[in-house]
Parts: sequence; structure tokens; C-alpha cells
Amino acid sequence: MTHNNSKKEQLEQYTTDDRKKKMTTNQGVKVHEDEFSLKAGKRGPTLMEDFHFREKMTHFDHERIPERIVHARGFAAHGEFQVYESMKDFTKADFLQDPNKTTPVFVRFSTVAGSKGSGELARDARGFATKFYTDEGNYDLVGNNIPVFFIQDAMKFPDLIHAVKPEPHNGIPQAASAHDTFWDFVANNQESAHMVMWTMSDRAIPRSFRMMEGFGVHTFRFVNAEGKSHFVKFHWKPVLGTHSVVWDEAQKINGKDPDFHRRDLWESIENGDYPEYELGVQMIEEEDEFKFDFDVLDPTKLWPEEEVPVQLIGKMTLNQNVENVFAETEQVAFHPGHVVPGIDFTNDPLLQGRLFSYTDTQLIRLGGPNFHELPINRPVCPFHNNQRDGYGRHTINRGPVSYHNNSMADNTPETSTEEEGGYKHYQEKVDGHKIRARSESFEDHFTQATLFWNSMSAAEKQHLINAFSFELGKVESKFIQQQVVDMYANVSTDLAQQVAKAIGAQIPEEKEINVTKSSPALSQQNTVHSVSTRKVGVIVGEGFKGKEVQEVINDLKMNNIQVEFISNQLGTMQGTDNIAYEMDHTFLTADSVLFDAVLVAGGDKENKAFYKQAALFVHEAYSHLKPVGALNIGEELLKVDDMKDSDGVVLESYCTDFTKQFMEAIAAHRHWNREVV
Repeated sequence: MTHNNSKKEQLEQYTTDDRKKKMTTNQGVKVHEDEFSLKAGKRGPTLMEDFHFREKMTHFDHERIPERIVHARGFAAHGEFQVYESMKDFTKADFLQDPNKTTPVFVRFSTVAGSKGSGELARDARGFATKFYTDEGNYDLVGNNIPVFFIQDAMKFPDLIHAVKPEPHNGIPQAASAHDTFWDFVANNQESAHMVMWTMSDRAIPRSFRMMEGFGVHTFRFVNAEGKSHFVKFHWKPVLGTHSVVWDEAQKINGKDPDFHRRDLWESIENGDYPEYELGVQMIEEEDEFKFDFDVLDPTKLWPEEEVPVQLIGKMTLNQNVENVFAETEQVAFHPGHVVPGIDFTNDPLLQGRLFSYTDTQLIRLGGPNFHELPINRPVCPFHNNQRDGYGRHTINRGPVSYHNNSMADNTPETSTEEEGGYKHYQEKVDGHKIRARSESFEDHFTQATLFWNSMSAAEKQHLINAFSFELGKVESKFIQQQVVDMYANVSTDLAQQVAKAIGAQIPEEKEINVTKSSPALSQQNTVHSVSTRKVGVIVGEGFKGKEVQEVINDLKMNNIQVEFISNQLGTMQGTDNIAYEMDHTFLTADSVLFDAVLVAGGDKENKAFYKQAALFVHEAYSHLKPVGALNIGEELLKVDDMKDSDGVVLESYCTDFTKQFMEAIAAHRHWNREVV
């Protein structure tokens, strides 16, 4: 953990010049008094002429800008990106050409449905938006942690969000889809079937932003210098693998630490454990557009990795926390229409609508058309045009000319040719009648939802059943429950029947579903398993075995495992062999849900009260399928309830190499066969 514990450490955050600054008004007038307003006598009325009070209070009254309608709850960090090798055969985008070139990035992670003050472990999709500050201008890859979306056309986006937001008559529930209007939308807009499978899966309750995939969702284009186009989908693959928490744990984390995800990201960067993600692309030749059993432009469909492999082309590292959450995280403005030469759009109707919506949103949220001049949004390359004035203008334009063409300024600024880097849209032939309709190739709503089900492990399938049962169990309208059950009978009869039984709905009859295809890449069981940066809570008491505990702790730290000590009181806990540790938490200030694993060291001077508290801590971790280890005198806690014979439970007296086996258990993340089904 990183804390500024002393006054000296606090002051080190400020330069000497910072500490010598004199308070002024916003007009630069030095302030004589900042404690009291100007009054007519000590007990008299406050005077209107107190310009300092009026300025200070007015600014405070206007400190908040409208929160985002969606993605309001977010956190962000700075970093850098480097491509592995030149992608010139596929795209002329400059930041994808030189492996020696570093491109600054800013990444914002977010939940979708909840307000700015909601908990971070809501069952929800997560935003994963990346701004590349390239030498050709800003490029925004605005995606989610799920590769598909609920709807196929942007026309329906307001309807989706109205349905998932708290119900308008009572403003309940916050940051949750477990209510009537959302499931009424799902049942009557069946294109959402595939996305809902993802949001009911473990993907919707990630362990951390650092262990979460990202996807561009839409089909874009790569265009090379010769004008050749490839359809492309973007992926972010976390180096630490893709991992989640369990639902009971997520609900408890929201109570114990609603800032859990942002705290995890902040502390990992402060500790130097920089989150890393590899950028991957799936590419399809333009002439192969119709060779698949799905429409490549349908945003409710993914491209199975087994059919269209993901090529890893670069790495992003997040290595700097924000200095100010409002100025950076809140004021950052992403837009899928912010592209650079070499990246272009397709006719995905959801993407086409987003190209309008994002600018329109920034105009109201950030107060006008000059949001690009805010420091967090400002390109690193120069920008020149004839736009003028408006709310929040920072630039002081010189000269009388603000139009094109002109002779008074020698036609400055002038346009650039394509060879000079001027953006030229891909020349796709468009021929058709003006029509409000959907392509017939978009009409299959269930095949890929079934593919997702087929790709899940037994534990993941059970989690899906549990999630549907929980969410629909909160729905008050029986007819909506039945509609959803009948809808998902088209995806999996087993899923629909088990959910129907759980919520008391009419059990649907068997349906013949002729989808046998699966995609192993969709299961989180098939991901990277690493101990690096995992957090272990070590329970210690007075009289712990000093050298024994020290050896294990040192080994864990050498493998970049984060260790925090927990006991019944703060302060120093003394063990044998003159070894002592400072406690980070008590049983009151910590909880097992905040750790990836628990290690019980115990203490031979502790009483029943200590071990009762420790037992509650350990049993909760065990119930959430986490690794649990015990050294010597701590083993008694694990020798009850058959814990000692369970997967992921490691006892020193049963091991030839305790630390190795405990780390193997930690790397597994969860031990699913302990789960009661």
C-alpha cells in the first residue's frame, strides 16, 4: 500500500515554489483575508461589494459539470503505447509504423449504467476507452470489456439506456439491471440476446481493470498507403489474464470498498506494478466480407478467434496516475470519430450513430465547442483551422481572416494533400434506396448467444444460470419473467429450464437447437494465470513463528505478490526470533473480499476471540473459492469443515514445498470444484 504517513511526505508533493505562492483572486489580486466575509460591523449584514466572497462562492456553485449519462463512474490513467513491428502493409496510421516510437495514451475505465457515485462492482459492462496522442492528431479507441453490444442500430440507444437506468417513478435500482424495465426491453428487443449472455457472465464483475479485456466492438477499416482496405476489429489483452470475482463477493465489495477498482488501479501504478495490455487486431479481406455465417458489420456479433485469429501488434503500459480527477478523468472527451489517416469507418449502423452522438454529448457536458482545447483533450501536434470563439475558448486568434479560401493571409491555413498526411476517407461505393430497415443478415439473434453458452465451462454455465435467476428474481412482472425465459429457450433449453425453475416460471419445452460450435477463447478459464501483483492477506497474532513466516513472506514478495498484515489491533505484532511486523489492517478495517488469497500465520499467545475473528475471515475467503494457506499454529483453523482436504487449501504440515504450492494455488485464481452447485 502507498500512503503519505508523515508531514514531510505530504509536503514533498509540492515544490518549493508551490509552497511560496500567495493567494489571489482569479483576476490576480492578492487576498488579504480568506476566513471572513466583508460585513457592516462584526455582527452586521454581509456586503454585496465583497468581490472575493462572490467570486469564491460563484465558482464553488458551478464546480460540477453534468455527469455522463452513461459511463459516469470512471477512473483513468496515463501511459504509453508501442507497436511491435510496422503495420504498413495494412494501415498508414503513423503510430503503427515504428517499433521504436512511443505514443502517449490516456485510458478511462468505467461502468455503464450507474451514476458517478455508484459502486464499482455492479454487474455491468465496463467501458475501456483509449486516447492515443499521435503526431497526426488524436485517435480514440472507444470500447468496452465485451466485444458485442445490445442493439444493432443507434436509433435504439436512448431506448436501451432509458430501460436500464433506475425506474423513473422511484429512481430504483441504482447501477443495476435487475428490474422490470430492462428485462422488458430485452424480451421485446431480442437482438440483445447475445450481449445479455455476456453481461450475465463473469465478464460483468471483473477482478480489476488490470485483469479485464477491452474490445473496439465495431468493425472498422485499416487502409494502407496504396488505398487497400481490410475490415478490422480491435482487442486489448491484459498481460495478467482475464479474471473475475464471484457475485456474492462483488456485492460485499460494493459495501466494504465501493472504490475497489479505482483503488486497485491507483495503487498498482503507485507501486510500480504498471498495468499492461497487448493490442490485438482481427482482420478480414474486403473481398471475404460475405464468407462467414454472420454479418461482419453487425455489432451484436463477434468474430470467433478460431476463425479469425487475433494478431498481437503492440503493447500499452499505464505508468502514471492522474494529477486531478476532475481536470483529467471527468473532462476527457472520447469520440469514435476521432481517427487518423489509415483508420476509417464501416457501415455498422450503431457506429454510424455514435459518430454523431459523441460530439453532441460533449457540447452540453463540457459547455461548448472548444472541449478539444482542455489540456487532457488537446492534441500533442499543432492544430490550425478557421474555427473561432464559443464557450471556453482558450486560443487567442490573431489577424482578421477566419475563412477559406482567402488571399489576405495567403490562404493560411491551407489544406494538405493525402501525401502530406491529409485525411482522405476510404472511397467505398454506396448505392441504394433511402430506407428505414435492417439487413436480413442481421436477423439471427440466437446463434452466437448459443455459441457463447457452448464455450463456457461448467462453473461459468452455473454462474450464468445464477445470474439470470437473480436478475429475473428481482423482476416483479410475471409476464416479463416468462417472456425472457421463453426467449432464452432459443439459446439453450438447459439454461432456460433451470432459470424458469428457480424463479417459478412455466418451464419451456425442449427445443432443437442445431448450434454445436464453440469458441474456447470466450471462456475465462482459458486465460493467463499469474501470481504477479496478487494481494494476500496475512493473519498474524502475538507469538507467531518468526523465521517461518518471514521466509514465506520474503518468497511471496520476490514473486511480486502484495502482502498486507491483518490482526485484531494495529501497531507492531511481535513474533519469535526477534521478528515483528507492522499491521496494515484489523479485522474491522479489512475483509477477505479485498484480497486474492489468505495466509494464516496465527500466534501462540492469542486467545479464542482472535481465532474466532480469524475463522470468520478465512471461511468467507474459502466460500468465495479463494486460495487459503496456513502455517504451523494457524493450521487448526483449516482442519475443520473438510477445508484441509479441498483444492486450493495449502497446509504447511502437508507440503514438501509450502510456498511453491501456495503460489500455484494463487495463480489458479479460483478453485471452482469447491463450488456448491
